[in-house]
This record gives sequence, structure tokens and C-alpha cells, in this order.
Amino acid sequence: MPHAQTIGEPDDGLSTRQRRLRPILAVNTGEGKGKTTAAMGTALRAWHQGWSVGVFQFIKSGRWHPGEHAALEALGRLHDQTGEGGPVSWETMGTGWSWTRAFSAETDPAEVAREGWRHIRELLAEEALDFYLLDEFCYPLTWGWIDVDEVVATLRDRPGVQHVVITGRNAPQKLVDAADLVTEMTKVKHPFDTGQRGQAGIEW
Repeated sequence: MPHAQTIGEPDDGLSTRQRRLRPILAVNTGEGKGKTTAAMGTALRAWHQGWSVGVFQFIKSGRWHPGEHAALEALGRLHDQTGEGGPVSWETMGTGWSWTRAFSAETDPAEVAREGWRHIRELLAEEALDFYLLDEFCYPLTWGWIDVDEVVATLRDRPGVQHVVITGRNAPQKLVDAADLVTEMTKVKHPFDTGQRGQAGIEW
């Protein structure tokens, strides 16, 4: 396995260990498949480290049950039973979020998205989780439902060591600029191009 290469030694006064403990803001964007898949893989690594993991899906319907949901929920149960790994929570905007039933995703999706972000902002302030996956969060940002400047400021100033991964196409440039790690998925070819529908085990 090749070793990661760095460009010189940063002049930030931190030790190698201190740099490795810094909170990361990562963005998976682009037109290609794999943004959420890659983020879920990182969530698995976070669980293995014993971190508390929270997944927040901003666009998918509550009727959508991807394989990652079942897998992470099973890992959460394993943690509850044995202490292995870390605790897991999973929230879907399409269900109206579990902490409030005041909003309907069908009638006012913009307000439901804003409620989700308000809750995440509170969790960040409380340092409630170690790892946050904001799945398809780029969409409410690009649609103007949630203020990009506020999101960037909140993530930039979040306390402690809280890692955040955001997915979705067309990530706003301000978010890209603020992130520590940005990956753009580029499609070369896809079965959809020939009219094939999504496949179980591949798309979900």
C-alpha cells in the first residue's frame, strides 16, 4: 500500500500528532456516482474508532432504505450490546426528523431542511457527536433554503474535534473554500447512460 505524501512541513507550530487530531471538514461533490457511498465508508471508519456517528439525510424520502442505513443501524446495536465501535444515529428529512413532528417534508421541504440544520447547529455547539454526515446537504444550500455564509461560519467555528462530511452535487464555492478535504466525483460512464435502471446492491 503506498504511503500518503505531504508537501513539505506546515509552518503552523503543531506537532504531527496534533495535526492528526484536528477536526476535518470534507466535501464530496461532482456529477459522478459515489459521493454518499464514499462518505458512508468514512462513517464506518469513524464507528471503528469508537466515535459517535450521526447521519443526516437531507433529500432522500423516508421510504428510501439504503443498505448503509441497515448496516450502520446494526453496528449501532452492536455498540449498545457489546461496547464495540461507537453509537450511531440516523435521521432522514423525508420523515420530518425524529426530534420534531411540526413540519411535513411533503408540504414544506425548505422549512424541514432549515429545521434539520438548526438541530445540527445545536449539536455542534454542544459537541454532541464526533462525526457528522450531512448527506445531500449541498442541495438545500444551492437552492437557497439554507444560508451558505451561516453554514460556513458555523462549521469554521465549531468547537472541539468534530468531523463533518457533506455530500451533494454543485457544492457552493464558499463551502469548497472552507473545507479541508474536497473530492469531486467525475463520471466516465454509467449504466444509466444506456437506459438501465438502478440495481439493488449497486445504487442502494
